[in-house]
Amino acid sequence: MKLNRFFLFLPVLSLLFASVSAQSKADTILDGVIAIVGGNIILKSDIETQYFQIRAQGNIQGTATGLKCQILESLLFQKLLLHQSQVDSLEVTDIQVETEMDRRMRYFLSQAGTPERLEEHFGKSLIEIKNDLRTVIKEQMLTEQAQQAITKEVTITPAEVKAFFRKLPKDSIPLINAEIELGLIVKQPQIGEIEKQEVIAKLKGFKERVAKGDDFSTLAVLYSEDPGSSKQGGELGMFKRGEMRTEFEAAAFKLKPGETSDIVETEDGFHLIQMIERRGEYINVRHILLQPKVSPINLNNAKVFLDSVATLINQKKITFEDAVSRFSDDPGKMNGGMMINNATGNTRFETSQLDPKIFFVVDKLKVGDISVPVLSADRGKQDYRIYLLKARTNPHRANLSEDYARLQQMALDAKKMDVVNEWISECIQSTYVKIMENYRNCPFQRKWTKD
Repeated sequence: MKLNRFFLFLPVLSLLFASVSAQSKADTILDGVIAIVGGNIILKSDIETQYFQIRAQGNIQGTATGLKCQILESLLFQKLLLHQSQVDSLEVTDIQVETEMDRRMRYFLSQAGTPERLEEHFGKSLIEIKNDLRTVIKEQMLTEQAQQAITKEVTITPAEVKAFFRKLPKDSIPLINAEIELGLIVKQPQIGEIEKQEVIAKLKGFKERVAKGDDFSTLAVLYSEDPGSSKQGGELGMFKRGEMRTEFEAAAFKLKPGETSDIVETEDGFHLIQMIERRGEYINVRHILLQPKVSPINLNNAKVFLDSVATLINQKKITFEDAVSRFSDDPGKMNGGMMINNATGNTRFETSQLDPKIFFVVDKLKVGDISVPVLSADRGKQDYRIYLLKARTNPHRANLSEDYARLQQMALDAKKMDVVNEWISECIQSTYVKIMENYRNCPFQRKWTKD
Protein backbone atom coordinates (compact mmCIF):
# COMPACT_ATOMS: atom_id res chain seq x y z
CA MET A 1 0.00 0.00 0.00
CA LYS A 2 1.07 3.65 0.17
CA LEU A 3 3.82 5.14 2.32
CA ASN A 4 3.21 8.43 4.07
CA ARG A 5 6.62 10.10 3.73
CA PHE A 6 6.06 13.75 4.56
CA PHE A 7 9.77 14.29 5.26
CA LEU A 8 10.41 13.76 1.52
CA PHE A 9 7.40 15.79 0.50
CA LEU A 10 8.40 19.40 1.08
CA PRO A 11 11.46 19.82 -1.20
CA VAL A 12 10.01 17.69 -4.02
CA LEU A 13 6.58 19.27 -3.92
CA SER A 14 7.97 22.79 -3.64
CA LEU A 15 10.00 22.27 -6.80
CA LEU A 16 7.01 20.88 -8.68
CA PHE A 17 4.95 23.84 -7.54
CA ALA A 18 7.60 26.50 -8.28
CA SER A 19 5.71 27.82 -11.27
CA VAL A 20 2.42 27.64 -9.37
CA SER A 21 3.83 29.91 -6.68
CA ALA A 22 4.95 32.39 -9.30
CA GLN A 23 1.63 32.12 -11.11
CA SER A 24 -0.22 33.33 -8.02
CA LYS A 25 1.67 36.64 -8.19
CA ALA A 26 -0.60 37.94 -10.92
CA ASP A 27 -0.56 41.43 -9.47
CA THR A 28 3.21 41.82 -9.82
CA ILE A 29 4.04 45.40 -10.80
CA LEU A 30 5.60 46.21 -14.16
CA ASP A 31 9.17 46.44 -12.91
CA GLY A 32 8.82 42.77 -11.90
CA VAL A 33 8.69 41.82 -15.57
CA ILE A 34 12.05 40.45 -16.76
CA ALA A 35 11.15 39.43 -20.31
CA ILE A 36 8.28 39.31 -22.80
CA VAL A 37 7.92 36.65 -25.50
CA GLY A 38 5.02 37.32 -27.82
CA GLY A 39 2.27 38.12 -25.35
CA ASN A 40 3.72 35.99 -22.55
CA ILE A 41 5.67 37.54 -19.69
CA ILE A 42 8.44 36.19 -17.47
CA LEU A 43 8.40 37.65 -13.97
CA LYS A 44 11.27 38.17 -11.63
CA SER A 45 9.39 35.88 -9.25
CA ASP A 46 9.49 33.09 -11.86
CA ILE A 47 13.28 33.18 -11.83
CA GLU A 48 13.69 33.75 -8.09
CA THR A 49 11.33 30.92 -7.17
CA GLN A 50 13.23 28.38 -9.28
CA TYR A 51 16.56 29.77 -8.09
CA PHE A 52 15.68 29.34 -4.41
CA GLN A 53 14.36 25.83 -5.01
CA ILE A 54 17.60 24.80 -6.71
CA ARG A 55 19.64 26.44 -3.96
CA ALA A 56 17.59 24.65 -1.29
CA GLN A 57 18.53 21.35 -2.90
CA GLY A 58 22.24 22.27 -2.90
CA ASN A 59 22.52 22.01 -6.69
CA ILE A 60 24.11 25.40 -7.37
CA GLN A 61 27.14 25.38 -9.66
CA GLY A 62 28.87 28.61 -10.58
CA THR A 63 27.61 32.06 -9.60
CA ALA A 64 24.09 33.03 -8.58
CA THR A 65 23.90 35.41 -11.55
CA GLY A 66 24.99 32.66 -13.94
CA LEU A 67 22.36 30.28 -12.62
CA LYS A 68 19.62 32.88 -12.88
CA CYS A 69 20.65 33.52 -16.48
CA GLN A 70 20.36 29.79 -17.22
CA ILE A 71 16.90 29.74 -15.62
CA LEU A 72 15.86 32.74 -17.70
CA GLU A 73 17.02 31.11 -20.93
CA SER A 74 15.04 28.00 -20.09
CA LEU A 75 11.96 30.13 -19.42
CA LEU A 76 12.48 32.03 -22.68
CA PHE A 77 12.39 28.73 -24.54
CA GLN A 78 9.23 27.63 -22.71
CA LYS A 79 7.47 30.93 -23.43
CA LEU A 80 8.54 30.77 -27.08
CA LEU A 81 6.99 27.31 -27.31
CA LEU A 82 3.85 28.60 -25.60
CA HIS A 83 3.69 31.50 -28.07
CA GLN A 84 4.06 29.07 -30.98
CA SER A 85 1.27 26.87 -29.60
CA GLN A 86 -0.94 29.98 -29.57
CA VAL A 87 0.05 30.90 -33.13
CA ASP A 88 -0.67 27.35 -34.32
CA SER A 89 -3.95 27.28 -32.34
CA LEU A 90 -2.92 24.13 -30.52
CA GLU A 91 -5.45 22.95 -27.97
CA VAL A 92 -5.71 20.71 -24.96
CA THR A 93 -9.14 19.67 -23.76
CA ASP A 94 -10.50 20.40 -20.31
CA ILE A 95 -10.67 16.64 -19.76
CA GLN A 96 -6.94 16.28 -20.50
CA VAL A 97 -6.10 19.10 -18.09
CA GLU A 98 -8.37 17.79 -15.34
CA THR A 99 -7.02 14.26 -15.70
CA GLU A 100 -3.45 15.44 -15.34
CA MET A 101 -4.36 17.78 -12.49
CA ASP A 102 -6.06 14.94 -10.62
CA ARG A 103 -3.00 12.75 -11.11
CA ARG A 104 -0.71 15.38 -9.64
CA MET A 105 -3.06 16.22 -6.79
CA ARG A 106 -3.24 12.55 -5.84
CA TYR A 107 0.54 12.45 -5.67
CA PHE A 108 0.76 15.68 -3.66
CA LEU A 109 -1.89 14.49 -1.21
CA SER A 110 -0.28 11.08 -0.85
CA GLN A 111 3.00 12.77 0.09
CA ALA A 112 1.41 15.34 2.42
CA GLY A 113 -0.81 12.75 4.12
CA THR A 114 -3.79 15.04 4.64
CA PRO A 115 -5.39 17.96 2.77
CA GLU A 116 -4.80 20.16 5.82
CA ARG A 117 -1.03 19.66 5.65
CA LEU A 118 -1.05 20.48 1.94
CA GLU A 119 -3.10 23.62 2.54
CA GLU A 120 -0.91 24.63 5.46
CA HIS A 121 2.29 24.33 3.44
CA PHE A 122 1.08 26.56 0.59
CA GLY A 123 -1.19 28.82 2.60
CA LYS A 124 -4.02 28.12 0.17
CA SER A 125 -7.18 26.04 0.04
CA LEU A 126 -7.33 22.94 -2.14
CA ILE A 127 -9.54 24.83 -4.58
CA GLU A 128 -6.99 27.65 -4.87
CA ILE A 129 -4.13 25.18 -5.35
CA LYS A 130 -6.12 23.42 -8.07
CA ASN A 131 -6.91 26.70 -9.83
CA ASP A 132 -3.22 27.69 -9.89
CA LEU A 133 -2.18 24.21 -10.96
CA ARG A 134 -4.80 24.07 -13.71
CA THR A 135 -3.29 27.11 -15.47
CA VAL A 136 0.26 25.79 -15.15
CA ILE A 137 -0.68 22.33 -16.45
CA LYS A 138 -2.48 23.75 -19.47
CA GLU A 139 0.58 25.82 -20.41
CA GLN A 140 2.89 22.84 -19.88
CA MET A 141 0.76 20.60 -22.07
CA LEU A 142 0.65 23.21 -24.83
CA THR A 143 4.42 23.72 -24.77
CA GLU A 144 4.95 19.94 -24.86
CA GLN A 145 2.72 19.72 -27.93
CA ALA A 146 4.64 22.52 -29.61
CA GLN A 147 8.00 20.91 -28.89
CA GLN A 148 6.81 17.51 -30.08
CA ALA A 149 5.62 19.12 -33.31
CA ILE A 150 9.09 20.56 -33.90
CA THR A 151 10.90 17.24 -33.54
CA LYS A 152 8.25 14.65 -34.44
CA GLU A 153 9.67 14.08 -37.93
CA VAL A 154 13.28 13.75 -36.73
CA THR A 155 14.71 10.28 -37.26
CA ILE A 156 18.22 8.88 -37.26
CA THR A 157 19.79 6.44 -39.71
CA PRO A 158 22.52 3.88 -38.93
CA ALA A 159 24.91 5.91 -41.09
CA GLU A 160 24.17 9.03 -39.02
CA VAL A 161 24.75 7.10 -35.77
CA LYS A 162 28.13 5.93 -37.04
CA ALA A 163 29.04 9.45 -38.18
CA PHE A 164 27.99 10.87 -34.80
CA PHE A 165 30.11 8.30 -32.98
CA ARG A 166 33.16 8.95 -35.17
CA LYS A 167 32.96 12.69 -34.45
CA LEU A 168 32.77 12.24 -30.68
CA PRO A 169 36.00 13.33 -28.93
CA LYS A 170 37.55 10.40 -27.10
CA ASP A 171 36.96 11.99 -23.73
CA SER A 172 33.28 12.48 -24.61
CA ILE A 173 32.62 8.81 -25.37
CA PRO A 174 30.64 7.58 -22.35
CA LEU A 175 32.19 5.05 -20.02
CA ILE A 176 29.88 2.05 -19.66
CA ASN A 177 30.05 0.16 -16.38
CA ALA A 178 29.86 -3.62 -16.22
CA GLU A 179 26.33 -4.71 -17.14
CA ILE A 180 24.39 -7.96 -17.22
CA GLU A 181 21.11 -9.14 -18.74
CA LEU A 182 18.98 -11.63 -16.84
CA GLY A 183 16.08 -13.91 -17.67
CA LEU A 184 13.66 -14.93 -14.94
CA ILE A 185 11.19 -17.75 -14.28
CA VAL A 186 8.97 -17.48 -11.21
CA LYS A 187 6.97 -20.21 -9.49
CA GLN A 188 4.47 -19.08 -6.91
CA PRO A 189 3.55 -21.80 -4.42
CA GLN A 190 -0.10 -22.51 -3.84
CA ILE A 191 -1.69 -21.15 -0.68
CA GLY A 192 -3.91 -23.71 1.00
CA GLU A 193 -7.42 -23.09 2.29
CA ILE A 194 -6.30 -23.80 5.84
CA GLU A 195 -3.77 -20.96 5.72
CA LYS A 196 -6.41 -18.58 4.34
CA GLN A 197 -8.88 -19.46 7.07
CA GLU A 198 -6.24 -18.82 9.72
CA VAL A 199 -5.77 -15.17 8.73
CA ILE A 200 -9.51 -14.68 8.25
CA ALA A 201 -10.05 -15.91 11.81
CA LYS A 202 -7.39 -13.52 13.13
CA LEU A 203 -8.97 -10.55 11.36
CA LYS A 204 -12.41 -11.47 12.68
CA GLY A 205 -10.89 -11.46 16.13
CA PHE A 206 -9.41 -8.00 15.55
CA LYS A 207 -12.80 -6.69 14.41
CA GLU A 208 -14.43 -8.02 17.56
CA ARG A 209 -11.74 -6.35 19.69
CA VAL A 210 -12.33 -3.02 17.93
CA ALA A 211 -16.07 -3.35 18.53
CA LYS A 212 -15.33 -3.84 22.24
CA GLY A 213 -13.21 -0.69 22.38
CA ASP A 214 -9.68 -1.69 21.36
CA ASP A 215 -7.84 0.90 19.28
CA PHE A 216 -7.66 -0.04 15.60
CA SER A 217 -4.41 1.86 14.99
CA THR A 218 -2.69 0.06 17.88
CA LEU A 219 -3.70 -3.31 16.43
CA ALA A 220 -2.35 -2.18 13.04
CA VAL A 221 1.01 -1.25 14.55
CA LEU A 222 1.22 -4.61 16.32
CA TYR A 223 -0.10 -6.97 13.67
CA SER A 224 -0.43 -5.43 10.17
CA GLU A 225 1.92 -6.86 7.55
CA ASP A 226 1.83 -3.75 5.35
CA PRO A 227 5.29 -2.24 6.00
CA GLY A 228 4.28 1.02 4.35
CA SER A 229 1.48 1.87 6.77
CA SER A 230 1.76 -0.27 9.90
CA LYS A 231 4.05 2.22 11.67
CA GLN A 232 1.43 4.93 11.07
CA GLY A 233 -1.27 2.82 12.67
CA GLY A 234 -2.36 1.47 9.30
CA GLU A 235 -3.21 4.96 7.97
CA LEU A 236 -2.89 5.29 4.19
CA GLY A 237 -3.43 9.01 3.67
CA MET A 238 -5.95 10.69 1.37
CA PHE A 239 -6.74 8.94 -1.91
CA LYS A 240 -9.52 8.82 -4.48
CA ARG A 241 -10.89 6.05 -6.66
CA GLY A 242 -8.45 4.44 -9.04
CA GLU A 243 -5.43 4.38 -6.71
CA MET A 244 -5.97 1.19 -4.69
CA ARG A 245 -6.97 -2.37 -5.48
CA THR A 246 -10.52 -2.53 -6.88
CA GLU A 247 -11.81 -4.77 -4.07
CA PHE A 248 -10.19 -2.56 -1.44
CA GLU A 249 -11.80 0.59 -2.84
CA ALA A 250 -15.20 -1.05 -3.20
CA ALA A 251 -15.24 -1.76 0.54
CA ALA A 252 -13.50 1.42 1.72
CA PHE A 253 -15.72 3.93 -0.08
CA LYS A 254 -18.86 2.38 1.43
CA LEU A 255 -17.74 3.06 5.00
CA LYS A 256 -18.77 5.93 7.26
CA PRO A 257 -16.26 7.67 9.54
CA GLY A 258 -15.30 5.33 12.37
CA GLU A 259 -16.92 2.32 10.71
CA THR A 260 -14.96 -0.91 10.22
CA SER A 261 -15.36 -3.10 7.14
CA ASP A 262 -15.88 -6.81 6.79
CA ILE A 263 -12.81 -8.77 5.71
CA VAL A 264 -11.66 -7.85 2.19
CA GLU A 265 -9.50 -10.07 0.00
CA THR A 266 -7.15 -8.61 -2.62
CA GLU A 267 -4.05 -9.96 -4.33
CA ASP A 268 -2.03 -8.43 -1.47
CA GLY A 269 -3.81 -10.54 1.15
CA PHE A 270 -6.73 -10.00 3.53
CA HIS A 271 -7.66 -6.58 4.94
CA LEU A 272 -9.68 -5.05 7.73
CA ILE A 273 -10.44 -1.40 6.93
CA GLN A 274 -11.57 1.48 9.12
CA MET A 275 -12.75 4.82 7.74
CA ILE A 276 -11.03 7.89 9.21
CA GLU A 277 -12.55 10.73 7.18
CA ARG A 278 -14.11 11.62 3.85
CA ARG A 279 -13.45 14.94 2.10
CA GLY A 280 -15.32 15.24 -1.15
CA GLU A 281 -13.96 12.63 -3.54
CA TYR A 282 -11.05 11.77 -1.22
CA ILE A 283 -11.04 9.44 1.75
CA ASN A 284 -8.51 8.47 4.39
CA VAL A 285 -8.61 5.01 5.95
CA ARG A 286 -6.46 2.79 8.10
CA HIS A 287 -6.17 -0.94 7.53
CA ILE A 288 -4.69 -4.14 8.87
CA LEU A 289 -3.20 -6.45 6.25
CA LEU A 290 -2.53 -10.14 6.89
CA GLN A 291 -1.06 -12.43 4.26
CA PRO A 292 -1.62 -16.21 4.35
CA LYS A 293 1.62 -18.08 4.84
CA VAL A 294 2.65 -20.76 2.40
CA SER A 295 2.97 -24.21 3.91
CA PRO A 296 6.50 -25.69 3.91
CA ILE A 297 5.25 -28.53 1.70
CA ASN A 298 3.86 -26.22 -0.98
CA LEU A 299 6.95 -24.03 -0.83
CA ASN A 300 9.19 -27.04 -1.36
CA ASN A 301 6.98 -28.25 -4.23
CA ALA A 302 7.61 -24.92 -6.01
CA LYS A 303 11.36 -25.38 -5.56
CA VAL A 304 11.30 -28.95 -6.87
CA PHE A 305 9.18 -27.87 -9.85
CA LEU A 306 11.63 -25.10 -10.86
CA ASP A 307 14.54 -27.48 -10.39
CA SER A 308 12.95 -29.82 -12.94
CA VAL A 309 12.33 -26.90 -15.34
CA ALA A 310 16.00 -25.90 -15.10
CA THR A 311 16.99 -29.49 -15.85
CA LEU A 312 14.80 -29.56 -18.98
CA ILE A 313 16.40 -26.33 -20.21
CA ASN A 314 19.94 -27.54 -19.49
CA GLN A 315 19.23 -30.79 -21.34
CA LYS A 316 18.03 -28.77 -24.38
CA LYS A 317 14.60 -30.40 -24.17
CA ILE A 318 12.98 -26.96 -23.99
CA THR A 319 14.20 -23.45 -24.62
CA PHE A 320 14.29 -20.88 -21.87
CA GLU A 321 11.73 -18.75 -23.73
CA ASP A 322 9.32 -21.69 -24.03
CA ALA A 323 9.76 -22.47 -20.35
CA VAL A 324 8.93 -18.87 -19.49
CA SER A 325 5.78 -19.00 -21.60
CA ARG A 326 4.61 -22.34 -20.20
CA PHE A 327 5.65 -22.25 -16.55
CA SER A 328 6.47 -18.76 -15.23
CA ASP A 329 4.07 -17.02 -12.85
CA ASP A 330 5.80 -13.67 -13.39
CA PRO A 331 3.27 -11.05 -14.64
CA GLY A 332 6.00 -9.53 -16.81
CA LYS A 333 6.85 -12.72 -18.64
CA MET A 334 5.46 -11.49 -21.96
CA ASN A 335 8.89 -10.09 -22.92
CA GLY A 336 10.43 -13.55 -22.93
CA GLY A 337 11.21 -13.52 -19.24
CA MET A 338 13.85 -10.80 -19.52
CA MET A 339 14.12 -8.62 -16.43
CA ILE A 340 13.51 -4.92 -17.13
CA ASN A 341 15.58 -2.23 -15.47
CA ASN A 342 12.98 0.27 -14.23
CA ALA A 343 15.59 3.03 -14.12
CA THR A 344 16.40 2.78 -17.83
CA GLY A 345 13.53 0.87 -19.41
CA ASN A 346 15.91 -1.63 -21.04
CA THR A 347 17.16 -5.10 -20.05
CA ARG A 348 20.66 -4.12 -18.91
CA PHE A 349 21.58 -3.78 -15.26
CA GLU A 350 24.72 -2.39 -13.71
CA THR A 351 25.72 -4.67 -10.87
CA SER A 352 25.03 -1.88 -8.38
CA GLN A 353 21.41 -1.74 -9.60
CA LEU A 354 20.72 -5.36 -8.70
CA ASP A 355 19.35 -6.54 -5.40
CA PRO A 356 22.40 -7.90 -3.52
CA LYS A 357 20.65 -11.25 -3.07
CA ILE A 358 20.23 -11.57 -6.84
CA PHE A 359 23.77 -10.40 -7.55
CA PHE A 360 25.20 -12.96 -5.15
CA VAL A 361 23.45 -15.73 -7.14
CA VAL A 362 24.11 -14.61 -10.71
CA ASP A 363 27.65 -13.34 -10.17
CA LYS A 364 28.82 -16.97 -10.04
CA LEU A 365 27.16 -17.89 -13.34
CA LYS A 366 28.67 -17.98 -16.80
CA VAL A 367 26.75 -16.57 -19.77
CA GLY A 368 24.06 -19.12 -20.69
CA ASP A 369 23.98 -20.71 -17.21
CA ILE A 370 20.82 -21.07 -15.16
CA SER A 371 20.84 -20.64 -11.40
CA VAL A 372 19.51 -23.05 -8.82
CA PRO A 373 16.02 -22.17 -7.50
CA VAL A 374 16.28 -19.13 -5.22
CA LEU A 375 13.79 -18.30 -2.49
CA SER A 376 12.40 -14.77 -2.81
CA ALA A 377 10.06 -12.67 -0.69
CA ASP A 378 8.33 -9.80 -2.47
CA ARG A 379 5.86 -7.70 -0.47
CA GLY A 380 5.61 -10.48 2.07
CA LYS A 381 4.89 -13.20 -0.50
CA GLN A 382 7.33 -16.08 -0.93
CA ASP A 383 8.14 -17.74 -4.21
CA TYR A 384 11.02 -19.52 -5.95
CA ARG A 385 12.92 -18.15 -8.95
CA ILE A 386 15.57 -19.28 -11.39
CA TYR A 387 17.75 -16.84 -13.31
CA LEU A 388 19.36 -17.10 -16.72
CA LEU A 389 22.53 -15.08 -17.25
CA LYS A 390 21.79 -13.90 -20.77
CA ALA A 391 24.75 -11.56 -21.26
CA ARG A 392 27.58 -9.88 -19.40
CA THR A 393 29.76 -6.95 -20.42
CA ASN A 394 32.92 -5.60 -18.81
CA PRO A 395 33.53 -1.89 -18.10
CA HIS A 396 34.38 -0.16 -21.38
CA ARG A 397 34.07 2.93 -23.49
CA ALA A 398 30.86 2.84 -25.53
CA ASN A 399 31.20 1.21 -28.93
CA LEU A 400 28.85 0.56 -31.81
CA SER A 401 28.78 -3.22 -31.47
CA GLU A 402 27.83 -3.42 -27.77
CA ASP A 403 26.13 -0.09 -27.14
CA TYR A 404 24.41 0.81 -30.40
CA ALA A 405 21.03 1.56 -28.78
CA ARG A 406 22.61 3.97 -26.31
CA LEU A 407 24.64 5.74 -29.02
CA GLN A 408 21.60 5.83 -31.29
CA GLN A 409 19.64 7.69 -28.62
CA MET A 410 22.54 10.11 -28.06
CA ALA A 411 22.72 10.81 -31.79
CA LEU A 412 18.96 11.27 -32.04
CA ASP A 413 18.92 13.67 -29.07
CA ALA A 414 21.74 15.70 -30.62
CA LYS A 415 19.94 15.87 -33.96
CA LYS A 416 16.73 16.97 -32.25
CA MET A 417 18.65 19.68 -30.41
CA ASP A 418 20.02 20.97 -33.71
CA VAL A 419 16.49 21.11 -35.11
CA VAL A 420 15.23 22.93 -32.01
CA ASN A 421 18.08 25.46 -32.17
CA GLU A 422 17.36 26.11 -35.82
CA TRP A 423 13.66 26.51 -35.03
CA ILE A 424 14.44 29.00 -32.24
CA SER A 425 16.58 31.11 -34.57
CA GLU A 426 13.83 31.21 -37.19
CA CYS A 427 11.00 31.77 -34.72
CA ILE A 428 12.72 34.68 -32.99
CA GLN A 429 12.78 36.56 -36.29
CA SER A 430 8.98 36.68 -36.36
CA THR A 431 8.31 36.91 -32.59
CA TYR A 432 8.45 39.92 -30.31
CA VAL A 433 11.09 39.16 -27.66
CA LYS A 434 12.02 41.80 -25.09
CA ILE A 435 14.57 41.22 -22.31
CA MET A 436 14.91 43.91 -19.67
CA GLU A 437 18.22 45.76 -19.43
CA ASN A 438 19.57 44.15 -16.26
CA TYR A 439 19.42 40.68 -17.92
CA ARG A 440 20.56 41.57 -21.44
CA ASN A 441 24.20 40.78 -20.67
CA CYS A 442 23.47 37.18 -19.71
CA PRO A 443 25.79 34.71 -21.52
CA PHE A 444 22.90 33.01 -23.35
CA GLN A 445 23.64 30.01 -25.57
CA ARG A 446 21.29 31.44 -28.20
CA LYS A 447 20.66 34.91 -29.60
CA TRP A 448 17.23 35.78 -28.21
CA THR A 449 16.77 39.31 -29.53
CA LYS A 450 17.10 40.87 -32.95
CA ASP A 451 18.84 44.03 -31.66
